[in-house]
Amino acid sequence: MARALRLAERGRYTAHPNPMVGCVLVNEDQVVGEGFHAKTGEAHAEVHALRAAGERARGATAYVTLEPCAHHGKTPPCSNALIEAGVSKVIVAMRDPFVTDGKRGLQILADAGISVDVGLMQSAATALNRGFVNRVTLQRPWVRVKLAASIDGAIAMASGESQWITGAAARADVQRLRACSGAVMTGIGTVLADDPSLNVRAADIETGGLQPLRVVIDSRLRMPLAASMLALPGRTLICCTGSPDARDFKKTNAEVVSFSAHDGRVDVDAVLQELAARGVNDVLVEAGPGLAGHCLERGLVDELVIYQAPSVLGSQTIRMFDTPAMTSLADRKSLTITDVRRIGSDTRITAAFNKSE
Repeated sequence: MARALRLAERGRYTAHPNPMVGCVLVNEDQVVGEGFHAKTGEAHAEVHALRAAGERARGATAYVTLEPCAHHGKTPPCSNALIEAGVSKVIVAMRDPFVTDGKRGLQILADAGISVDVGLMQSAATALNRGFVNRVTLQRPWVRVKLAASIDGAIAMASGESQWITGAAARADVQRLRACSGAVMTGIGTVLADDPSLNVRAADIETGGLQPLRVVIDSRLRMPLAASMLALPGRTLICCTGSPDARDFKKTNAEVVSFSAHDGRVDVDAVLQELAARGVNDVLVEAGPGLAGHCLERGLVDELVIYQAPSVLGSQTIRMFDTPAMTSLADRKSLTITDVRRIGSDTRITAAFNKSE
């Protein structure tokens, strides 16, 4: 199963919005076939493994990171493929949270006389596809806020100067965060100040041509028609309130959608629900303290990724979050640090919010 999980990770930049899935077929203690799901609309992991195994799949045990599908989508059901191939046992890391017409792949396999087992390395499999699980079960994507900061917690000087606090290796690592995200979100303030591209442009990341959806929170539709992202491949979703005149944006790659307001600004929770409905599993927020703080206060953030530079910027600076509603220790948000590692000369800290508190 560990091998199947490593295979599944090969689809990190290309499989979304589908989950990452790996499959290993073993017959008489020998691996006879393996595969992973690379891209939506293409063969699933089980089918790749069965094709590699051929006749050796008969009587084999299949180790699959996610319950084989039971429905006809862009591809036929994998549960049927396993039955037709004569597999004798299927060991699954986790159940598929997506069920249609009440059908479950494991039940179909069991009804066909195939031995099934669930739960081997389940926590690792769930973590691998937490965005997909969030979208299917909670109807909202996994939200990750990325920040680049000094060791004293500053993301820019008071003047707005911020390029560059962290080094080239950290900026390259951010490209990987973008590549595994279905959408990258920012605020109109960041667009007006920095004119970001928010695209994946690293030559060493193979995305199969996929670009994350660029999402701009722009209550009053101040988005410049000359913004760099509007001339790049991929799509841009501009989220505003009310009924602004968006006719000029029809000539660009941008879609303008009006959302309900919360405290006079775009209701980001409603935006996240819309993104989930569009099949977005993971959202990367690259924004200033206004939008980042708003998401933090409303409990919309699942994870922080902080690239911390070994430098001190002092007191005349801008901090990570603007959170006017957090005024006492009782308002603090608790996190669990899940990973710390060096990225070039900087330190990357990954922390998940403890939402049960």
